Amino acid sequence: MKKLLLIGFGALMLTTLASCKKDWTCVCQSYGEVSQYTIYGKTKKQAKNQCTDAVSVGLVTVGGDNDCSLK
Repeated sequence: MKKLLLIGFGALMLTTLASCKKDWTCVCQSYGEVSQYTIYGKTKKQAKNQCTDAVSVGLVTVGGDNDCSLK
């Protein structure tokens, strides 16, 4: 019973830590210029999606050789 409780507690802690929301910096390079902006209160997965989608929605220069990543 103690092992089951310990495993359950460990899984709960892992889920809590993995879904931690925080602020992220999205850095994009386009035509040799670097721009960055902050993404507030997102998980890493959400922030990565927003960062890469930003190129197509106009938050960052659209077209060319855009390269965006989280910092």
